[in-house]
Amino acid sequence: MDILGLIKTFISVVENGSIASAARAKGMSPAAVSQSITRLETHLGARLLSRTTRRMALTESGARYFDKVRHIPHDIDLASQAAAVATAPQGSLCIATTSAFGRYVLAPLMPAFKALYPRIDIELISTDRRVDHRLEGVDVSLRIEAQLNDQLIARRIASIPFVFCASPSYLERAGIPLTPEDLQHHACLVFRYPTDGRFLPWSFRLNGKRFEAKLQPGFICDDIDTLAQIALNGGGIARLASFIAQPLIDSGRLLPLFESDPAGTAGAEPEPMEIYACVSERSALNAKVRAFIEFIEAAMQADRRARQQNAASPGITRPIHIV
Repeated sequence: MDILGLIKTFISVVENGSIASAARAKGMSPAAVSQSITRLETHLGARLLSRTTRRMALTESGARYFDKVRHIPHDIDLASQAAAVATAPQGSLCIATTSAFGRYVLAPLMPAFKALYPRIDIELISTDRRVDHRLEGVDVSLRIEAQLNDQLIARRIASIPFVFCASPSYLERAGIPLTPEDLQHHACLVFRYPTDGRFLPWSFRLNGKRFEAKLQPGFICDDIDTLAQIALNGGGIARLASFIAQPLIDSGRLLPLFESDPAGTAGAEPEPMEIYACVSERSALNAKVRAFIEFIEAAMQADRRARQQNAASPGITRPIHIV
């Protein structure tokens, strides 16, 4: 039983004044918070909260217990930070990320990270579903902008280009779009975000202003690899992160679009994929989490510099992309 977690939930309920408010603050459901309080009361053999449909109040036992435990989470955070200064990063590290980023970017980098920090035990959750840091024991998550919420502390660590591309057979049949406006006349392969059903927009910037291209979805899917396969087989135009698209372009199986204009798409620049490192609270930025974030950020910066060098030096070999 995670007694410390139950104590933290109890403290949050008292400080926020209600189970519903504590649930919002902790990113949990009210039922989960209520169950945590019940488990703590059962463990102690004492009633801590008097709950009715109209109000909630501390019992006498609850008031005494709160006075004794309210400082514990803060003291533990201070002790953890002090220990992190004196020791090398170690212990379990649970990382959550989107499926594609985990498959194409993180997985190839993890052996090098493990070699640098052999005392860190890594668990990787690679999924597009909604992940709860506290309930699932996640130390740090890597998320795209659409996944951010007010319950997380987020830091942008990478900007990855999106590449618009299609197979030679599709472009021979349907023609080549020259501007974002042309996309509405093509079969576009649209990604539906699994957690809330939204389409991820195909956005551009022109003269400092953001706009979204009008699309005619040819196929809709919640898996980007499936959309890439549809594109490879002539199904339409896909917008893929460069770590997925570039190997397919290098092999000639897909052709990049909007590259003839030096400014990009007749002056409009595709908005990149922004990647954020997220933690549930500042105290979660311990030595192992910092080591991981710094390692990933450095790897992504190195890849960006390679891409910029390649763009500035036509004729040289393409950089090695993380795949």
